[in-house]
Amino acid sequence: MSRRDREPRFGTVITAMVTPFTDRGDLHLDAAASLARWLVEHGSDGLVVAGTTGEGVALSDAERRDLWAAVSEAVTVPVLAGSGTNDTRHSIELTRSATEAGVDGILLVTPYYNRPSQSGIYDHFAATAAATHLPVLLYDIPGRTGRRIEAGTMLRLAGEVGNVVGVKDAAGDVVGTSRVIAEAPDHFEVYSGEDALTLALLAVGAVGVVSVASHWVGVEMGAMAAAFSKGDVEGARSINARLLESFRFESSEACPNPLPTKSVLRALGLPVGQCRLPMGAAPVELDRAAAGLVRRLELEAFTGSPGA
Repeated sequence: MSRRDREPRFGTVITAMVTPFTDRGDLHLDAAASLARWLVEHGSDGLVVAGTTGEGVALSDAERRDLWAAVSEAVTVPVLAGSGTNDTRHSIELTRSATEAGVDGILLVTPYYNRPSQSGIYDHFAATAAATHLPVLLYDIPGRTGRRIEAGTMLRLAGEVGNVVGVKDAAGDVVGTSRVIAEAPDHFEVYSGEDALTLALLAVGAVGVVSVASHWVGVEMGAMAAAFSKGDVEGARSINARLLESFRFESSEACPNPLPTKSVLRALGLPVGQCRLPMGAAPVELDRAAAGLVRRLELEAFTGSPGA
């Protein structure tokens, strides 16, 4: 069965979930479970936990494990653990921990800062994937890591490492992505890793999106993908146009992701807290802008409690 004839392995709209903290900056597991359920109720087919948006690099190993376990217990949709680091041995340890915590898949980011060669990137992913029986989604985001997973490396991983089943593509190269989709095995799925490029990547064969804006427009993201899948290109373009304001809001040089996302969620009444340093607390102006976005989009407020 080709990838076009089946449902995406992890669903169409996967939300890269923020990590809630208390007012003191401690991990808030009850709020994380509540947020996960709320996201599923509002259009998320799957969740990434402790990824970039989830401030994974600001969490201890024990916090990551507790978070993976709490979210996996709270929802029935696929949960992917962001267990990749720039240290292969540490990535292997975290991946084993995530597997034991009960997640459904693994998200492995390209090793960041140390700028390995393509052979080093291949060996890192292969060694880490070997530490679990779970399906592995690669995460290609050169703007944050300093290294791209080149097409040849990705195709080799897709063909040679049995549980490498796809990629979250945030490289911003639609032409390069189209080559990977054309040449990869049928089991290998591409997810857009950048909301603003999702429609363009769907057009070349991506199966869905790992999204940030889906924290508040998850239903609309799913509707856009569904419209495109049914051949309603004009409908998909119309929905995409309505989503552009959210795409612009979710990150900027002054307020990078996940600062804006947490501001929107606080404006909706969700107890997610502030970001940990080095992101730190949101400026007052961002919270005001988030409240304005919520009003303009007429978003539904959260009415539950952290443990609901």
